[in-house]
Amino acid sequence: MFAFNHFNFNVKDLDKSLEFYDKALGLKPVKVTDNEDFTLTFLGDGKTGFRLELTYLKDRTEAYDLGEVEYHLAFTADDMKAAHDLHEEMGCICFENPDMGIYFIEDPDGYWIEIVPDGEYMAEHTK
Repeated sequence: MFAFNHFNFNVKDLDKSLEFYDKALGLKPVKVTDNEDFTLTFLGDGKTGFRLELTYLKDRTEAYDLGEVEYHLAFTADDMKAAHDLHEEMGCICFENPDMGIYFIEDPDGYWIEIVPDGEYMAEHTK
């Protein structure tokens, strides 16, 4: 009856966010809706149908209050070492849990994104 479609992050600087998501995760715009007051940019990974929607409110000048950021989006990486090396070089790693083999990166607006190894991680950690 239902299926995942997209997840939304509101962003303060659309260009900065687009650059980050392209470099950090290889996400590319798949649909853009530009209106007078806002721009919606849907990013895709080229592998799945899931999309990340970036909402840019053109008159917004202040940072978004993310509360305690007790939520996150997760991505699998088929090469954790290469992914970690890239994110370390970018300086965006904000938390690591070596025992679980995962880490988190932080985007320009402060949203956390979990990086997990491809394959068995979800089966092992969601039982």
